[in-house]
Amino acid sequence: MDILHDRLARARASGAVFARTVAEPPWGLRLAGSIQLAVHTVVRGRGWLWLDDPAGAVELVPGEVTLVRGGPDHHIGHEPGADCLEPEDFRARHARDGSADDPGATVFLCGAYRFSGDIGGGLLEALPQVLTLSAAVGDPLRDVIGLLSHELATPEPGEPGGPTVLDRLLDVLLVLAIRTDFRRSPTAPRWYRACADPRLNAVLQAMHENAGRPWSIPELAAISGLSRAAFARTFRDALGQTPMQYLTDWRMALARDHLRTGQLTLTAISRTVGYSSPYAFAAAFRRHHGEPPGAWRERESHPANALHPHAH
Repeated sequence: MDILHDRLARARASGAVFARTVAEPPWGLRLAGSIQLAVHTVVRGRGWLWLDDPAGAVELVPGEVTLVRGGPDHHIGHEPGADCLEPEDFRARHARDGSADDPGATVFLCGAYRFSGDIGGGLLEALPQVLTLSAAVGDPLRDVIGLLSHELATPEPGEPGGPTVLDRLLDVLLVLAIRTDFRRSPTAPRWYRACADPRLNAVLQAMHENAGRPWSIPELAAISGLSRAAFARTFRDALGQTPMQYLTDWRMALARDHLRTGQLTLTAISRTVGYSSPYAFAAAFRRHHGEPPGAWRERESHPANALHPHAH
């Protein structure tokens, strides 16, 4: 098991929204910053993407994927600074553009990715606001774009599993994009960079595979093949925290996601994340979050705090 896969598996897309659009110039689309992660790729033609300032627009060309993190609204258009419409108005204006095979039209895919829980959010925070990835010939990223395009271009009426296929294709697209960015980025998360050290990778995998085990420093040091002192120092240098702090943070991230889904009792959550009783878990959770797990779950489930991405 690898740590990036584990984090992504816990942050899978659910109800991802994807649309294939044909637009004849002039065209422009404004997308709300409440979308946690937008994914754009041009299949034919070209387009431009910008946040507030069209002067900083990036070109969208076939074979590339551009990811935009939630935050400010963003715009895509036939040229930088094009007049941009809300999704509903855009759809109405360009509804018939796809009927004629206009060589000047742009064909592009837009996706809105929704995460469940904190683990996906943590991955997003590690990405730049706008990330463009090129897919060379033979790059699996290009194959995934082709599959997405095909799936959207030829929707079979009543075809079973269609939304699931799109969700999983989007998952694969995101895995490839994040892996590509983290591999080359000096600001990749510390846990990702630490995985390059086989000694630390073995320890992190052990913690992730069995967060409920009552791990001790001697046990973890033995897995790393280092002395206790060397292990503690190496781990802290690489991750900026002690092994036990990292383990507690991971257990609490898992606990928050379990609390959110509401599928496990407090007793079951306590056992799953390594606490001997609900009381021990509640005390640790309160230390970590400043409130007991029940109060945290109640606050999180309140509709006022829910995120409603405006998908297109």
